Amino acid sequence: MKEFKRLTPYREALKLLLDDLSEIEETEELPLNEALGRVLAEDIASPIDSPPFDRSAVDGYAVRAEDTFPAREYRPVELKVIDEITAGEESRAKVEPGTAVKLMTGAKMPEGANAVIMQEMAEREGDVIRVLRPVAPGQNVSFAGEDVKKGEAVLKKGQVLRPQDLALLKSLGFKTVKVKRKPRVGIIVTGDELIEEFDEEALKQGKILESNSVMLTGLVRQYFGEPVFYGVVPDDENAIREAIERARAENDLVLVTGGSAFGDKDFAHRFVRLLFHGTTIKPGRPIGYGERVFIMSGYPSAVFTQFHLYVKHALAKLVGVKNYEVKVRAKLTERVPSQLGRHEFVKVWYENGEARPIRKKGSGIISSLVESNGYIVIPEDSEGHLEGETVEVVLY
Repeated sequence: MKEFKRLTPYREALKLLLDDLSEIEETEELPLNEALGRVLAEDIASPIDSPPFDRSAVDGYAVRAEDTFPAREYRPVELKVIDEITAGEESRAKVEPGTAVKLMTGAKMPEGANAVIMQEMAEREGDVIRVLRPVAPGQNVSFAGEDVKKGEAVLKKGQVLRPQDLALLKSLGFKTVKVKRKPRVGIIVTGDELIEEFDEEALKQGKILESNSVMLTGLVRQYFGEPVFYGVVPDDENAIREAIERARAENDLVLVTGGSAFGDKDFAHRFVRLLFHGTTIKPGRPIGYGERVFIMSGYPSAVFTQFHLYVKHALAKLVGVKNYEVKVRAKLTERVPSQLGRHEFVKVWYENGEARPIRKKGSGIISSLVESNGYIVIPEDSEGHLEGETVEVVLY
């Protein structure tokens, strides 16, 4: 079998890939309840103060703080309750010297009041309360704009919308939000040996149940894209060429698994002008890219690696997303050796500040992916890490 004359260093290949792509300009307006996980297409500033008025932070009594200054448990201050309101109501009474308004958490502060006495800090009898301790001006009050001020930047273009982001937008009066269009990603799986449905007899005869499509579909959705599966294509030169041409015409990116090396039936790389073919990553070195098409391995673990080291960064570039990787620092529970010249993807299980390397090896071992929840990268110029060394883990 023909070998690669040169393996492109990982960082060089990644730069070639990202330089080849441009951010998608198309956007769409979505209702807030449909925007979870989408990428924000514009900066957002608050159109209002939030909260829009001074409000009570506790259940209690709105008062003039200065009326309570003499209060002690052995010498309470008596105030007259002149009104009672709940959240969503507004008192028509004005708090004058010697008076108070009973109110609930979230209720608008009545005119004249500048503090709230917690309910348990006052004894009530009829329409009189005895204040046991003094309160300071502003105590137990949430002021207008305390959460967000009018005109303040609250969300930035390029961030992935989370439930709390959507809650903030709703609290500020937004009904919809502008997000980036999802990149369409065509997925083509190639191989005569692959079947899509369980067939015990076929498996006995050497066939393999195909699994890359469902994994890549999930990964594409996880990383901002819209997957389109073109089925399993046999190792036929014309069939593979037609599938690639169709998928390239209909999508922003195309992922082809199988046919990335130089075997007699490795056809996929013949139909794309590749910017690189063969890189220093391990596993998955036969990956190639050009003309918005990735030629990937057939083995699932290698495909998973290739996706995380290349494809997800391409998708992030297309939608202009920022901070899309979750990274933590962890201590290795054991030594991880590596070969110089290889940019190695090492699967780990991260828990309680420790990273345990997954011992199972091999590009076709899917269980090693299941048993991991993140990875560390060992660059080409390193021979690995020692037990107890602190490393950066990328979670998935």
